[in-house]
Amino acid sequence: MQDVIDYLAENQDAALDQLKELLRIPTVSADSAFAADMLKGAGFVHNALQEAGLSVETIETPGHPIIYAEWLQATDAPTVLIYGHYDVQPPDPLDLWTTPAFEPDVRDGCIWARGATDDKGQCWTHVLSVAAWLKVQGSLPVNVKFVIEGEEEVGSENLDVFLEQHKEKLACDVAVVSDSSQYAPGIPAITYGLRGILACEVTLTGPNRDLHSGSFGGAVINPVNALCRLMGMLRDDQGRIQIPGFYDSVIDLTDEERAQFAALPFDDAAWLADLGTDAPSGEAGFTSNERRWARPTCDINGIFGGYSGEGPKTIVPSKATAKITCRLVPDQNPDQLTEALKQFLADNLQPGLKFEFTSQHGAPASVADLDSPYMAAAKTAIEKSFGSVPVMVREGGSIPVVGSFKEILGVDTLLLGWGQNSDNLHSPDEHFSIEDFHRGTAASAYLWQELANG
Repeated sequence: MQDVIDYLAENQDAALDQLKELLRIPTVSADSAFAADMLKGAGFVHNALQEAGLSVETIETPGHPIIYAEWLQATDAPTVLIYGHYDVQPPDPLDLWTTPAFEPDVRDGCIWARGATDDKGQCWTHVLSVAAWLKVQGSLPVNVKFVIEGEEEVGSENLDVFLEQHKEKLACDVAVVSDSSQYAPGIPAITYGLRGILACEVTLTGPNRDLHSGSFGGAVINPVNALCRLMGMLRDDQGRIQIPGFYDSVIDLTDEERAQFAALPFDDAAWLADLGTDAPSGEAGFTSNERRWARPTCDINGIFGGYSGEGPKTIVPSKATAKITCRLVPDQNPDQLTEALKQFLADNLQPGLKFEFTSQHGAPASVADLDSPYMAAAKTAIEKSFGSVPVMVREGGSIPVVGSFKEILGVDTLLLGWGQNSDNLHSPDEHFSIEDFHRGTAASAYLWQELANG
């Protein structure tokens, strides 16, 4: 084990250079103008895994390729499925980057480029650690399978199909994903829970055209007024969501979890000040961390209709639209709650309006077993590399692949984030601490040994 760690330390410059090569490839999955670069990025990943000593396949999909690789020669050892994605967000707005998005720059102890932390840099720690084990020892203490896709940033449309079609090939004991963050600088974390999501859009139509508000106002229903009224009914003054049955399946936080969250260093006032506001908001009886990590929500993401240009335009608008998402917690069912939300809105609709409801997507929440041997192995591996015991946190966002692994493959996922929330994911000047890149690689190398020992 120490030989592997020493090898990684001696080859840090080469590891960073390889990451730079990958970061230079503009693998923007959302834009068809980058189609050739997506193929180039897939080829880079394929070649790197092959050179590391794994058997590799590039699997074509109706979208971008999935790279599958495996090394399965560890007898009586766990099998680990490692997931990552080689596609990245568009770099726009380009003028807000200090250096070009696809020209990796090292400064202030970080590497700056699109994909540095989301997810090329974090994913690559596992590629490097497996390569180091095979280079130094000629074998791994566990069996490994890699799935590195090219559509995470556009919804992973083809991933679930791939998982369903290759269940036997992908059979494993646990999955590992590094596409999250540490709790704070110097405080590594394991994310053991993710909220789910449902997303929808509702449109109300009143008159068949915009009307003069003087000639018709007060006598014909105004869809914008009606939509604002309807949206206001979703929550009461205590922050409780009013959709019937919304809380029926919610699994409450345990006293132990609430105590763990309370023990984390967190300054409510400083957090709010950074956001430019001075008062917390949300469901009564819960802290900010509990609200954003482990309680369900219902948010209006956008509301529009009528005239929004400069100056007045005195009309009764014909249409109004709202976009809504609900963040879900275990064991809420996104399909059932989408129907419940649709019914709630329809039941409270005022006369004179046509109602259109479109469900856009949904994913369930997930929570891993805190007492599993895999979780214990991850804690030990991170402590050995980072020098401190990781804190256990939940995350308010959703990583749909975690739910897919649970539903399709029947396995839990270790969410081991090496980045920081301040790394400008999806924003200009994305970056990743070089020290954390190397510590994450070492933690990954330790993890394979600890999983074998567990």
